[in-house]
Amino acid sequence: MNVLQIIAGHISSDIRMATPILFAGLGLLLINHSGLLCIGAEGIMLMASLTAVIGSFYTGSVAIGFACALLAGIVMGLLFAFLTVTVKANQIVTGVAINVLGSGLSATISRLLFDVGKPTKIPVFQNISIPVLSRIPFFGKALFSHMLPVYLAFVLVPILTFYLFRTQRGLNLRAVGEDPKVSDTMGINIFRTQYLATIAGGLLIAAGGAFLSTGLVSSFSEEMVSGRGFIALAAVIFGRYKPAGVLLASVVFVTGNVLSNVLQVAGTPIPYTLLTMTPYLLTIIALTIFAKGAVAPASLGRIYRRG
Repeated sequence: MNVLQIIAGHISSDIRMATPILFAGLGLLLINHSGLLCIGAEGIMLMASLTAVIGSFYTGSVAIGFACALLAGIVMGLLFAFLTVTVKANQIVTGVAINVLGSGLSATISRLLFDVGKPTKIPVFQNISIPVLSRIPFFGKALFSHMLPVYLAFVLVPILTFYLFRTQRGLNLRAVGEDPKVSDTMGINIFRTQYLATIAGGLLIAAGGAFLSTGLVSSFSEEMVSGRGFIALAAVIFGRYKPAGVLLASVVFVTGNVLSNVLQVAGTPIPYTLLTMTPYLLTIIALTIFAKGAVAPASLGRIYRRG
């Protein structure tokens, strides 16, 4: 195997493993632009991962399983919106509660439905090669032979960029996140905007969790999200609250994970525990360097009360 083939293999792995973080990051981006601070992506992804496995297992269709996971994300997003927009609960505390709920509930349901320690066979997504492009020497297969959710995640980047910065609804969403009081006086429905952003964001976050259990692996395990929800939150900051930036951050953070796996396979003398810390250390370093240049929505995390 030559150097180009090795590089192509790493690129393919990077793209595949970046997909869950990219989905979650884009979902959090929408929620943040509405002025809501959600740190509950970890819990939403866990519930979506389990729901995708349940749906796939009992229907025999990975598409139905994925759709069930998206529905779970919508429900979790509605719960977050109800508590923070309607009840006016503290957004940080609510996000923590969502994480605890997702962790505990997914583990409990999984133990009730499936045998602990026994692998559950489910249908999973298969690679789809794009004609002509996938035949480009060396890098064609690495870039253009992936599962459907991978393509969807990357296509969403230009779509959301156009929506946020080139459409009236996108400008209204960003206006709500910057100054909900002024937006309210201009006739923008603040609560509807925040609810819709949270529902759409929950759906995208759930897509990341669903891909974990039906794309990267073919089963559910407790705490399988392994901090990806928090890394997605960091990716939004690192990406300076722009879809393209979230994409770049997702790939950068995943590179640390791939590097960790490569070093473990190579038999490096570095302790295993230190190698598994690589993606998280990279996240902290990136935040330290780039967080100062990230301009968050002015009203992010603030509770809005009309009048």
